Amino acid sequence: MRNSTFTFRKYLPQTAGIAALMIFPLVNSSDYIQHLVTVAMLYGVLASSWDLSMGYGGIFNFGHMALFALGGYAAGVATVQFGLSPWLGIPLGALAAVVGAILVSLPVLRVKGIYVCLVTFAFGQLCLHLILGQSKYTGGSNGLVMIPNITIGNYSFASNDKLAYYYLVLALLIVSTYILRRIVTSHFGLSIVALRDFEDLAISRGVGVARQRLLTMAGSAVFTGATGAIYAYYLSSVSPELFGFSYLATVLSMILIGGTSTIYGPIVGAFFLTFISEFLVSLGPWRFVIIALLMIVTIWRSPNGLLSGLKMIAAKLVPPSRTGQGAG
Repeated sequence: MRNSTFTFRKYLPQTAGIAALMIFPLVNSSDYIQHLVTVAMLYGVLASSWDLSMGYGGIFNFGHMALFALGGYAAGVATVQFGLSPWLGIPLGALAAVVGAILVSLPVLRVKGIYVCLVTFAFGQLCLHLILGQSKYTGGSNGLVMIPNITIGNYSFASNDKLAYYYLVLALLIVSTYILRRIVTSHFGLSIVALRDFEDLAISRGVGVARQRLLTMAGSAVFTGATGAIYAYYLSSVSPELFGFSYLATVLSMILIGGTSTIYGPIVGAFFLTFISEFLVSLGPWRFVIIALLMIVTIWRSPNGLLSGLKMIAAKLVPPSRTGQGAG
């Protein structure tokens, strides 16, 4: 009985969150709010995937947004230029991101510290110039536009205020979060954390640095590329701006505000930053100053992120279960 109570309490926040997101379109009357929630969920998948390599793996991959953009461009080009179904474009986007992650991981395995940031950032710039150079297929600096929507038979996901996209992204968020949590709690997850914190000790115990870090970067790229593909179909376009520093800084802020090495934290950060940024849009450039101040205050008051702060509040509001009583 105590075990079942513990399990219920442990997964109550996740269950409540999924239930709230599932019924939200049924009680919401604003198409724009629905759009913001959809974007927040997309960012949640992207940020939590990055958390696998950066938070758990300790790999400061500043080329992660390039993997997201590669997924979007691969899906867009496959659909626009070659007439493939978007349902094939999504796995192609994931595959393109994984290939990109493997390629960038090769030089990353040979460097440490600040050089990892430099190499991965340079990889992103290389991808950007390759995209711009293939303007015949990618649209160059104008980006790729008029990307067809996902369809099932005669039903377009763009109909009904893109409600189908909402539930597709929600499904991706649920699946990616579940798989990422299974990864980080597995033997593999423990090994990459050991490499992050105690590299010499982990190596002495037989943990392969090259193999584990390559798999970490490839694993974090799977859902990143799929998210990029769905993002391209959702907006019917993809542009070189995705390679820019502003997108990178935004997603990185989501991870830091939500809490690194948690998977759930970046999702919380994605929702928080998406809505705060939109709420402050009338302030123009000053909103970025306020967001920066909010990030500083959040990290100062809750160094482990918003998720840690929410857990502390919940612990004070909800009394712990009484385990001292017998079954009778």
